[in-house]
This record gives sequence, C-alpha cells and structure tokens, in this order.
Amino acid sequence: MSDFTFRNATAADAPLLSRIGAESFTETFGHLYTPENLAAFLTNHSVENWERELADPLYTIRLVEQDGEAVAFAKLGPPGLPFEVTGPTAELRQFYVLKPWQGAGVAQTLMDWVMAEARARGAEQLFLSVFVDNIRAQRFYARYGFEQVGTYAFMVGSHADEDLIMRAWL
Repeated sequence: MSDFTFRNATAADAPLLSRIGAESFTETFGHLYTPENLAAFLTNHSVENWERELADPLYTIRLVEQDGEAVAFAKLGPPGLPFEVTGPTAELRQFYVLKPWQGAGVAQTLMDWVMAEARARGAEQLFLSVFVDNIRAQRFYARYGFEQVGTYAFMVGSHADEDLIMRAWL
C-alpha cells in the first residue's frame, strides 16, 4: 500500500472530488440511465456541492491518490437515509474506487478508515445504501458486518432505483 496516499480532503480538492465522483458513478452505473437522468444526477457532484460539504464539519472525506492522481474517496457524514435514527449514528454517504484500482487493496484500507472514523466521532452504528444489483459491493460491506435493514428509492434524475439500506454496529 506504500504507493497510495490516504489523506483528508480539503476545500482545494472540491474540483478533484467533483471529477472523480462523476467519473466513478458514470463508469459504474452510467449505462443504466438516459443521458438526461444521468446528467441530472451528476449535478450532485458539482464543485459547489463539494465546497459546501468540505466546509461542513459534519462531513469528512478521505481521498486516495496514487502518484498524485485521485483514485478513490469515501465520504462520511450525518444520517440522511430514510430510517429512524436511534442513538449515535453516522452514514457512509459515498464510497467510490475507480475501476483500474478496484482489487488493489484500496477499498479495504479506505473502509478500515471509515469504520475507525465513525467510531472516533462517537457513532455506535453506521449506515449506508447500495444498489440492489451491486452484489460485489454488498459482499464487500457484509465483510465489515453490514446487514440489510431496509430499502428505499434512490433517485437518478426521474428514474427510481431500489437501494438496500445496510447497517453495521460499531
């Protein structure tokens, strides 16, 4: 892992996170949507949205780089999924690894950070959502103790996907 750099993102990283977020979502899921729905969803990855979240102390974004190139990130923040919050809770809001780096050990190190950071923030449980057809991601999260606790409609433009809501006790 010595060739990867793991660091907390700063305000200066907003354009970088905008690019990698849009690129990762598009390469993984873009083929599922009309161009209009995909474009509508990708506005979530605007530089302005990233600047706002990077300035918010409730969010922490961990960035992974290799040779100065961003290859992955995880965003931890307050609960936003449709579930009743009971006790100290955090949510893994995004977890993206670009395809060329999948299987290189980046995801495991990044997820170890997510779990430790959620605990350090006082969370007793960690939630996330994952596309119902993304079996690879579901298996990955299950290795960290995540179990399905519900479903919800994840909107990509006007298209509703079914996402699983998963929880791990910390």
